[in-house]
Amino acid sequence: MAAFDPSTNFVSNSNVSNFIPELWSDEVLASYKANLVMPQLVTKMPFNGRKGDTIHLPKGVRGSATAKSAQTAVTLIVGADGVFDLTVASHYEYSRLIEDITSIQAMDSIRAFYTDDAGYALATQVDTDLHAEGAKFAAADASPTVAGSAYSKAVIGSDAATAWDGSASTSTGNGAALADAGIRRAIRELDDNDVPSRMRAFVVPPVEKENLMGIARFTEQAYTGEVAGGNTIRNGLVGDLYGIPVYVSTNCATVQADDSSTNYRACLLLQKEAVVHAEQLSPRTQTQYKQEWLSDLFTADMLYGNGTMRPEAGLALIVPA
Repeated sequence: MAAFDPSTNFVSNSNVSNFIPELWSDEVLASYKANLVMPQLVTKMPFNGRKGDTIHLPKGVRGSATAKSAQTAVTLIVGADGVFDLTVASHYEYSRLIEDITSIQAMDSIRAFYTDDAGYALATQVDTDLHAEGAKFAAADASPTVAGSAYSKAVIGSDAATAWDGSASTSTGNGAALADAGIRRAIRELDDNDVPSRMRAFVVPPVEKENLMGIARFTEQAYTGEVAGGNTIRNGLVGDLYGIPVYVSTNCATVQADDSSTNYRACLLLQKEAVVHAEQLSPRTQTQYKQEWLSDLFTADMLYGNGTMRPEAGLALIVPA
């Protein structure tokens, strides 16, 4: 009798693949893209599939023009470009162990739920991490060099001039709701730092959307004009503030005052070059049948890195939660 040879006689995924259900990567990827807010507002670096854990990004230093004198040589500008190192080390996964009895008895829509939920979970994590970069913004500093400690350069929403202070008012903090003066001052901070006016964005939590809809000059017909239902009171759309698109996100970071119980939220005014986001592994899905559990293991994961490249191109405004 021939000896048992497991290399040719075992049952594997390759020869019974038709029995193994698949949760499609494209469904997860579609859900992931649909739920992102911040990645479209920052600089995305192509790094998918490449080796290494650090990206060295040239950080140019702007030069200045020199008057040309007759019959003299041109004035050469000395190279002074820097570099920004982006570490790619954020690896997140979403896993479900689906028992056979569930696969057999549950409706097919369970797969659609899990793929959508996986994409949403990964998107939320990326979005939250990008919001956290706002803690390093330093537009309020006239000459920022490197990002300081968390929210050390943040300001309060009412005037965008008063520094955020978690110890104020008996350690309950001094955050204040957005006001017209604060929005205009925040824009000026970026202008003073020579931040390009194109590709700016304002990201606010839902509580500040509610507040903005109550500020007359942003909503009422006397200020905004009206075409049919074209104002916030009629259609609920916040739209742009002084030419800067407004995005509402529930992932805006929560900031605590020194009493460790009073919560605030961080609104972000940023230009696209403030933050860099690189995906080394876009959301992927894998399935494996686990006989010892009589279940399918479904996992979605991704690998990425975020970093604040130009802290002077963003400003955090602290508002009540």
